Amino acid sequence: MTAPIDTAAESLGSPALNMTVFGLFVAITLYIVYKVSHRNTSTADYYAAGSTFTGTQNGVALTGDYLSAASFLGIAGAIAVHGYDGFLYSIGFLVAWLVALLLVAELVRNTGRFTMGDVLAYRMRQRPVRAAAATSTLVISFFYMVAQMAGAGGLVALLLNVHDKNGQALVITIVGLIMIFYVLVGGMKGTTWVQIIKATMLVLCVVLMTVFLLGKFGFSVTALLDEAAANNATGKAVLEPGGQYGKSAMSQLDFVSLSLALILGAAGLPHVLMRFYTVPNARQARRSVVWAIGAMAVFYLATLVIGYGAAALVGSDTILASTGKENSAAPLLAFEIGGTLLLGIVSAVAFATILAVVAGLTITASASFAHDVYASIVRRGRAEPAAEVRVARLTAVVIGVLAMVGGILANGQNVAFLVALAFAFAASANLSTLLYSLFWKRFNTRGTLWAMYGGLGSCLLLVAVSPVVSGAPTSIFPSLDFQFFPLSNPGLVSIPISFLAGFLGTVLGREKADPEKQAEMEVRSLTGIGA
Repeated sequence: MTAPIDTAAESLGSPALNMTVFGLFVAITLYIVYKVSHRNTSTADYYAAGSTFTGTQNGVALTGDYLSAASFLGIAGAIAVHGYDGFLYSIGFLVAWLVALLLVAELVRNTGRFTMGDVLAYRMRQRPVRAAAATSTLVISFFYMVAQMAGAGGLVALLLNVHDKNGQALVITIVGLIMIFYVLVGGMKGTTWVQIIKATMLVLCVVLMTVFLLGKFGFSVTALLDEAAANNATGKAVLEPGGQYGKSAMSQLDFVSLSLALILGAAGLPHVLMRFYTVPNARQARRSVVWAIGAMAVFYLATLVIGYGAAALVGSDTILASTGKENSAAPLLAFEIGGTLLLGIVSAVAFATILAVVAGLTITASASFAHDVYASIVRRGRAEPAAEVRVARLTAVVIGVLAMVGGILANGQNVAFLVALAFAFAASANLSTLLYSLFWKRFNTRGTLWAMYGGLGSCLLLVAVSPVVSGAPTSIFPSLDFQFFPLSNPGLVSIPISFLAGFLGTVLGREKADPEKQAEMEVRSLTGIGA
């Protein structure tokens, strides 16, 4: 086994170099954001970058939006500690894109304009449906942002040797402020360029680490896996399924629930759906997804090597004893194979990952509030574009502050696990309503509201009474115990509830669907005419 983490953490690279590389990334991206910000005058510019990006550019940006701290830090750590079962996160995150490609991307691009609420409210009563869509978007974005900010705290502790909770809270706040600046000044165009730069850096970084790592073992995967098993607390079991989710019937059920949430959640994530509006047509939207799947396949294969490499060279005990626990596996491995310089690069990429994803989430949440609530409900569709953009910017500040507070409270949780909860919310609240709206002619306003609030409410309730919040050593409140729902991920229950509620609301509701609007939506979604 490797040396205790206390000595490793104290001498882990150069905090000055780590901050210098990260500062360089921030300086370059802030300059780009400033340069592209002069045209953010209309709502189309601020929300959708004027739909000027190509499918290739948007595909890389989608990769940047989707590959979060959970992907880079959480999954690598989960594989290093739990082995095969940790890789199931990667499989779920990647396979989920097939749902987006085959069922959602083209139809959403043709039907909507700026937000998910545009699609859901197309043939329904506008005000209640847009209110529900905005509520869902804000809740999901908040959970996703908390996961990113929680990752920032653990990363800072390890890379800058800041072990004081107040010091970590300060750095989380600084990350949040930079993110708010990106969104306020750059809008969607600036945020997209930040995503493109970050995605390129991230994929290159993991490929570089993978090559370095395999080189250390003579490009023998067998030698790498043997060393990983030797340095993992579970031994050879780290190479087999069941290490994390096979210990009992309940843990296996939890795995099924997690898988369902991961695979169905991506197509309902508001910040992913909003990306389809930054391209000029449905063909480019499809191309975006194809490029994103290709880039992410490379990335997730690399995380498998990095995860087992961390187990082999760092050791699972050392990782779990470190300040950031599982989230520290990738940075610790970078220090082992490339010393201070590679650690500095990896730390910058990890910070950039957190910054870029939170910026994307913030602009999505602020756009949903400004477009769906302020412009469509408060102003009844008569809002001035400048006033709408002003409300979006003000909302971005509020959401950014809430994300900082949430990140400080959730500091230390495994970020892949927290993001899986956000996926469960997205699948429960959004996917059923999107699919029903696009493919079921009878679907009506009551069905939409029952599906969204039923899925979102059941998901929130089940998480509140689950081991995530209380009753376990890894809970947010480990000293309390009010849990009675045994699963850590509620997707297995809340997703079917959402589909069932949407069906019952439609069947039991007296309101009939508008056949003319439904026909118009069907033609528009399939052909793009009128988009």
